[in-house]
Amino acid sequence: MKAFEVMATLNDKKQLLLDENLDIDTPSRVKVILLVSEENEFDTDDTPVEEIKASLKRALQEAKAGKRIPLAQMWEGIDAE
Repeated sequence: MKAFEVMATLNDKKQLLLDENLDIDTPSRVKVILLVSEENEFDTDDTPVEEIKASLKRALQEAKAGKRIPLAQMWEGIDAE
């Protein structure tokens, strides 16, 4: 079973309108799980998957090129309690 995560809008006719197309080749039955915000707002901290993938790819390339920051230096300026 494949899983897809996409944003959608539920319109006034109770129809689900996906924000993007799904990569599915043939018609098939699907299981739909809806997560509905009570305040009609979504978590603004949700980073798009493509942005995360690009960041990880960039980080891997930098690590392979030897562009690394010592772990102790990463914590400089961070006030963790």
